[in-house]
Amino acid sequence: MNRRDLLKLAALSAVPTSLLQARSAWAADAIELGCPVPMSGPFAANGKFADLGMKLAVEQYGKVLGRPLAYSVLDTEGKPATAVRKVQELAQQKNARYFAGGILSSESLAMGKEAEKFGGVFITTAGADEITGKDCNRATFRWSVPTYGAIERTVRPLIESMPKAKRWYTITPQYVFGDGLLSAAKNIFKEKGIEHVGNSYHALTEKEFSGYLTNAMAAKPDVLLILNFGSQSSDTLRQAVSFGMKKNTTILVAWASGLEQFESLGADLCDGVYFGAQYWHDVDTPANRDLVKRTQAAFKTNPNYSLAGSYTCTKILLDAMAKAGSADPKAVIAALQGMKYDGLTGPEEIRAADHQVLKNYYLLKGKPKNRMKDKDDFAEVVAVGKAFLPVEQTQCKLA
Repeated sequence: MNRRDLLKLAALSAVPTSLLQARSAWAADAIELGCPVPMSGPFAANGKFADLGMKLAVEQYGKVLGRPLAYSVLDTEGKPATAVRKVQELAQQKNARYFAGGILSSESLAMGKEAEKFGGVFITTAGADEITGKDCNRATFRWSVPTYGAIERTVRPLIESMPKAKRWYTITPQYVFGDGLLSAAKNIFKEKGIEHVGNSYHALTEKEFSGYLTNAMAAKPDVLLILNFGSQSSDTLRQAVSFGMKKNTTILVAWASGLEQFESLGADLCDGVYFGAQYWHDVDTPANRDLVKRTQAAFKTNPNYSLAGSYTCTKILLDAMAKAGSADPKAVIAALQGMKYDGLTGPEEIRAADHQVLKNYYLLKGKPKNRMKDKDDFAEVVAVGKAFLPVEQTQCKLA
């Protein structure tokens, strides 16, 4: 199944759920979950795959604590105000208290604060350090490695493997996520004696990156560090390659959106490019092998990051309910804190002091087409590891 067909399936996936929710007997007893993600706008593809991830987990479990599961997809449009309104509505109308979503850090920060107000639980894959840092709260948990760790596990190993590449240029989205990545990169540049020859900021709505790339080329960098996400990082990379930057510049996309990004770009374009990744379908762990098997059976494709992140966030919530023996949010939060489990990336743990999942982050390198063992074998893992600020340095103070 190709990406376009899968997105069509994603658009239809909420229909059976809504029909089930219409049955009053079901709805009265069901544990209602919310999947608040962008289903429209520039990050819609990520949202639609996240919908499939929650759908897969809900259908796998069926029931928790003897109660059926239901979920609603909420189109946040990638806007914090819209995200908060949609979460409020589901909490009021269907008594939903559990939410897994938020592709963008700005919307995730807002939804986490809202969940705390009404006594809910929110788990996200968004990246800004603040989510489990100075803006942490008891309701919010995060599966993905924050911006600090993403840079530590991509920029640092690349600098160490390319000691002669001293000139770096950055392209950065101008919001909390981009600022976090840029700040972490600058700290490593300073430590390692790297010359930061320039940065281009751009808006979250930007689609045309040629002007920024012209400035980058004029600076003659050894490395182009792309700090945006989703379709924006794809557009930036595509235009950089069309400008010929791969010939004399190493390119690193610090936060790739995963398999669907490789599929849309193609092997020739990705060949030799470095990508940071929260998840990769080829990682050999029991939990990941199980997810790959389930995704292939359900959708005839391999899981990508957006699907895998949503699936695992939903699974974490459901497992915590079972562990707590209750669907009461306070009991579930207590069960989540310090929880250890076999995760998609290997052994994973939810740090009790800031609600951050401690997991691996990957540095991938795009493969030449003639080295791909199958249609999804776009990259090899060249570095893997964990990098997290100590709790006392995160500025997180849980009430």
